[in-house]
Amino acid sequence: MNQETKIPYKIYLTEEEMPKAWYNLRADMKVKPAPLLNPGTGKPLTAEELSPIFCEELVKQELDNDTKFIEIPTEIRDFYKMFRPSPLVRAYCLEEKLNTPAKIYYKFEGNNTSGSHKLNSAIAQAYYAKKQGLKGVTTETGAGQWGTALSMACAYLGLDCKVYMVKVSYEQKPFRREVMRTYGASVVPSPSETTEVGRKILAEHPGTTGSLGCAISEAVEVATKNPGYRYVLGSVLNQVLLHQSVIGLETKIAMDKYGIKPDIIIGCAGGGSNLGGLIGPFMGEKLRGEADYRIIAVEPASCPSFTRGTFAYDFCDTGMICPLAKMYTLGSSFIPSANHAGGLRFHGMSSTLSQLYHDGYMEATSVEQTEVFKAAEFFARTEGILPAPESSHAICQALKEAEKCKETGEEKTIVFGLTGTGYFDLVAYQKYNDGEMTDYIPTDEEIAQSIAKLPHVE
Repeated sequence: MNQETKIPYKIYLTEEEMPKAWYNLRADMKVKPAPLLNPGTGKPLTAEELSPIFCEELVKQELDNDTKFIEIPTEIRDFYKMFRPSPLVRAYCLEEKLNTPAKIYYKFEGNNTSGSHKLNSAIAQAYYAKKQGLKGVTTETGAGQWGTALSMACAYLGLDCKVYMVKVSYEQKPFRREVMRTYGASVVPSPSETTEVGRKILAEHPGTTGSLGCAISEAVEVATKNPGYRYVLGSVLNQVLLHQSVIGLETKIAMDKYGIKPDIIIGCAGGGSNLGGLIGPFMGEKLRGEADYRIIAVEPASCPSFTRGTFAYDFCDTGMICPLAKMYTLGSSFIPSANHAGGLRFHGMSSTLSQLYHDGYMEATSVEQTEVFKAAEFFARTEGILPAPESSHAICQALKEAEKCKETGEEKTIVFGLTGTGYFDLVAYQKYNDGEMTDYIPTDEEIAQSIAKLPHVE
């Protein structure tokens, strides 16, 4: 406990203080995110059309723009208690090292075997699949955090779990793969020869290292062709942001408990799960005119959908078999460079977050990966946690904002999401430590070629 401020190093909630309902940010949005479209008809997708892909209850959550709070089932809340509430940490050591007047907090989501925030939604989606009487689920995973979390949830509930893992991550992160297999999941490098769409992608892009868009296509194909299976997704979707709202709800309850009001809220951005979960209740206050915050999304310069993408309808997958979503996108054919070390590899962004960004409620910036790993190293040496590369994008921006406070003398309060740990990302850390890590930023021409292939939507 810091005697001067009386703010603990780690703020924990009691079980009684934990959220009992998820917060649906869309209910407070004046301009709702555009609906998913059927790529064949161009019409908004109905619940009946989505039910062969997603579980019935998850379809309801996906389409619900109006219910502000959705009760968390007791079984899910009991599972959450194994690793929640997660700590809100006052980064006193970081503040001292930076010699900044800024007050820095981070919400640490790595206190579970999956090592990240992904378990918040994995258990919810697996629970609804089990409740529906399904045999199993299929999914994709990039860095492997989502696949790990889902394999844990499925093992707990006795569901079969089929994971298509982006090939470059499959090769770079064998131990993440083995954790999934230990929990009973089958793991296939994507794109693969096991699906029609995988074979098509390989024929068009020989030797490709894959992308989330590729893996999504394969997972959806397997789910729709095998009775008793449904597809589940770890980011992007409205239902995922809903489940991840426990992050922001806990953060706000903890901060309110000690009278703390953040000035700046920072989250890494790939598809939007952590970012949407962290900022949810704070953005709700902003939308309702009750408070104001500066909210910053941080994405990789090698996959910059917010900062260099186009706000348009696009396929959510490379194989172009999924629904169309209106989002900031680099085009579904965009595949990040193989030297991109972390996750955050999706070509688009959550429709909900895209609409909020488009309407000016939040900012976005991109950072190069060598800068990200420099920030990760500094954080690890200062705060004692080896952060995931994804989380380190938020750390990088938080350090920049703290430095600005040092220059101006402003005592701003900064909170960022530490989405997970980086102990399965040591190949990337090794490349950084050996001086072999390089930055690759896609050219305007490369992005334009992908954007040119966007579907035409009236």
